[in-house]
Amino acid sequence: MFLHLGENVVVPIKDIIGIFDMETSMDSSDTRQFLRMAEEDGFIERITKDRPKSFVIAEVEKKSKIFFSPISSATLTKRVDIEYYLK
Repeated sequence: MFLHLGENVVVPIKDIIGIFDMETSMDSSDTRQFLRMAEEDGFIERITKDRPKSFVIAEVEKKSKIFFSPISSATLTKRVDIEYYLK
């Protein structure tokens, strides 16, 4: 099963490490520093030019990748739960 993150980007559900709300996560200086370092190292993929509502950490081809998604973390989490129960 796959999770649609926005635009034409999908990630296998089994590869997802975490789904995070952008607004509440940015309250933490540790998270801001983590995302800044990840961007400098090329681990971030921006799905849209719009302001991201969430970010998803996944393992893609044995490497960590962070996707900035225009879809809220609540919606993405619901999609994962629905897929889980459809198995």
